Amino acid sequence: MFVFGLGYSAQVLADRLRAQGWQVRATGRAGDTDFADDAAVGAALGWASHVLSSVPPAREGGDPVLERHGAAMQGCAAQWIGYLSATGVYGDTQGAWVDEGAPVGGGRRTARVEADLAWQALDPRVRVFRLPGIYGPGRSALDRVAQGTAHRIDLPGQVFSRVHVADIAGGVIAGMAGPPGVYNLSDDEPCTQNAVIEEAARLLGVEPPPLQTVQEAGLSPMARAFYAENRRVANGKARRVLGWRPLYPTYREGLRALSATTRPAIATAAPAAASTDQR
Repeated sequence: MFVFGLGYSAQVLADRLRAQGWQVRATGRAGDTDFADDAAVGAALGWASHVLSSVPPAREGGDPVLERHGAAMQGCAAQWIGYLSATGVYGDTQGAWVDEGAPVGGGRRTARVEADLAWQALDPRVRVFRLPGIYGPGRSALDRVAQGTAHRIDLPGQVFSRVHVADIAGGVIAGMAGPPGVYNLSDDEPCTQNAVIEEAARLLGVEPPPLQTVQEAGLSPMARAFYAENRRVANGKARRVLGWRPLYPTYREGLRALSATTRPAIATAAPAAASTDQR
């Protein structure tokens, strides 16, 4: 497999594939190929049987991978092309369920919507995986509670979906044997952010942070935008078509597994470095 952008989620996928005997090459800080070296990327595309992009669109719009290497991908012989997108393309549904047939483009993620649609139009081999809030080792409510950066926001009725990073890897691998198309990879139980924070605090044996308004919490513009949207993401298509089943069907199983492996060190671990790769 050749990966554009070996970020948080793609690294977990790459590790799993390598454990299964795959060879994986990639761009990005953890990769071995320079994104700007067209000849090297072209050679990697010619080598790969599978190609995946986890690179987010640029803030000002446009997909860097498609703009620079889209034509090369169309001409490569890979049997499978994947793209990690986001469920933010569905916008605010006021808590209603969305599946892959729901309209896109009504939310704050205009650049992501454009990239999502552009990848779908690129080639008949493309599979688009739409991801909700991602959590996993070093990037979960457990870390935020332990570091004192978690918030509980007083927004009755606000819910969202999430997915454990291991289940993203499992979904992409399942998608290798499935037909092209769009797939939501989310857990089975959308819920409030507060419920996730409270469960993390319970597992750590500490009091949850106080309930605050959005204004009192002093959230960043990005965080405020997150709380402005409210939706439940259905994963039935991935289950039905790909045979995918999340290892962590709810946040409870996911946080419990993370707590079992990280709790001895979590209180003293340094905050994870910020990443530009959202996938």
